[in-house]
Amino acid sequence: MRWRDQRESDNIEDRRSQSGSDIGTRIPIGGKGKIVLFVVVLVAGYYGVDLTGLLDSNVIDLDDSTSTSQIDNTQPNDADKFTSVILASTEDFWREQFQKLGKTYIPPKLVLYNGATQTMCGTGQAMMGPFYCNLDKTVYLDLSFYQEMKRRLGGGGDFAQGYVIAHEVGHHVQNLLGTFNKVEQLSQNQSTLIRNQLSVKLELQADCYAGLWGNGVKNILDTGDIEQALNTVQAIGDDRLQQNNGYIVPDSFTHGTSKQRYTWFKRGYDSGSMDQCNTFIQ
Repeated sequence: MRWRDQRESDNIEDRRSQSGSDIGTRIPIGGKGKIVLFVVVLVAGYYGVDLTGLLDSNVIDLDDSTSTSQIDNTQPNDADKFTSVILASTEDFWREQFQKLGKTYIPPKLVLYNGATQTMCGTGQAMMGPFYCNLDKTVYLDLSFYQEMKRRLGGGGDFAQGYVIAHEVGHHVQNLLGTFNKVEQLSQNQSTLIRNQLSVKLELQADCYAGLWGNGVKNILDTGDIEQALNTVQAIGDDRLQQNNGYIVPDSFTHGTSKQRYTWFKRGYDSGSMDQCNTFIQ
């Protein structure tokens, strides 16, 4: 992916010099915060951790010093600059898409942090992977996740890393368009199974939106980039992650199977049309 010499975003906040050791680890999920739990479950799934049982809880406690200590803080060269360029590319892409809808795109902020950081959704930790908080309209990223992708998820390459950012920005798009609120309304008083199914639709749409972004940056892609991204998408399917842990429980899926995630990302990439990303009616 030929990302160098491209525009960088002004919407980056660097908190890596701040210590997260004294930050609490209880995340409230009442009211609008309930939808945030879907995102927490999503990123936990990246690591094969099933947090679906927490969907009925009032708070989620993510204090896990063992998991956090296992994260390699070795950063790839220019990872912060790369992240800024990718975020800028999503800004340019979605600004154009919203103009077509007669709307104004307000880009999210992206916070870089080490270990843990405070958000309006509670405390974010590196063990959660990248995540989006709908309450403060911010994407949070510990850059060590790029190394985790290579070591634990088999997702190497710039475009695959860009996909991760684009997926989280996809959640921001859903937030701006009101999809988050609709899912929250639909999930009220529903069973865990129904809420999981709604979560899957939300995540698959974010994958499709990431595919749309990929279509929009075709001019800077290299041979093999799309294959790397598709391999990563498949690696984080619920069935693949659960199989790696020795069990598969379809009713607990919150992100979608490898096939579903592959299909929806590629659908967005191949079509280049937001009309093809309505996972809620298909």
